Amino acid sequence: MILAGDIGGTKTNLAYFTAESGKLIRKQLQSYPSRDFKSLTDVLAKFQADFPSSVTAAAFGIAGPVVNGRSKLTNLGWDVIGADVASHLSLPAVGLLNDLEATAYGTLRLAPSEYLVLNNGVVAEKGTIAVIAAGTGLGEGGLHWDGKRYRTIASEGGHTDFGPRDEIEIDLLRFLKPKYGRVSYERVVAGPAITDVYDFLRKRSGEPEPEWLKLALTSGDPSAVISKAGLEGKDAVSEQTLDLFVSLYGAEAGNLALKILATGGVFVGGGIAPKILPKIQNGSFFSSFKNKGRYEGLMKNIPIWIVLNDQTALLGAAHYAELILTESL
Repeated sequence: MILAGDIGGTKTNLAYFTAESGKLIRKQLQSYPSRDFKSLTDVLAKFQADFPSSVTAAAFGIAGPVVNGRSKLTNLGWDVIGADVASHLSLPAVGLLNDLEATAYGTLRLAPSEYLVLNNGVVAEKGTIAVIAAGTGLGEGGLHWDGKRYRTIASEGGHTDFGPRDEIEIDLLRFLKPKYGRVSYERVVAGPAITDVYDFLRKRSGEPEPEWLKLALTSGDPSAVISKAGLEGKDAVSEQTLDLFVSLYGAEAGNLALKILATGGVFVGGGIAPKILPKIQNGSFFSSFKNKGRYEGLMKNIPIWIVLNDQTALLGAAHYAELILTESL
């Protein structure tokens, strides 16, 4: 039995998988509030007590950088050390990888029904693949062909400096600098960024906030409220917020594709894209993606897929665990 985990600051998803006829079949899935536990081994002990099984391999995608077999989840205070986790599970080793590495591996196992084609493009055989995912934060990574199989490219590219492209985005940068000091792409392309972009555009518009929207923003998740109002066309500033957000998202996806020459295509993962699909599909994402000057011709030919399976990182961790079983990593 393969044990896979997707470890985040809010929740920890754990699952058992079996490898059957070249496919990974999920047998059990359970989600736990991360803050209810003091460590990864504590939540693993709970999962194993709830669902006893003999584990032959394990791997975990972690929301943070993994260096020398360990990672620190700042928001939780967890120190995840691969050797300790392996000892807890009575295994010679376990796989620890960044959550975007896990997502990247997961894209290799997706069925056609689990992603949506945004741009057909032309897939280069064994070409490098980019993966970008906006959710609570902005994750970036990729896959490169090593001659035998795809291996992940680890990255914290979401924390690179935000580069505005026009006067509105320059003004957005000026608006955000007093709040954050340094403004990264994660500050403009992630869940919390939707609220910041809205606040910027509301102030810029000079239009008063409708009372119904003000009430909704105080009683619910602001980013979700703004997204809903924008999708439904109930508030002009909310709609403009989504338009700018999607344009920024597409631009940064294009930046990543250029940086690693993603001729194998780009997967757009994370929880936000599926929730705002009409805006993603209206053309502004792809327009910003391909608007790279002399390289626009190249960008037009890069395929783009929107990931619909919200358990892709968990699937990718299981994929990595299976590799541990079958080859030396």
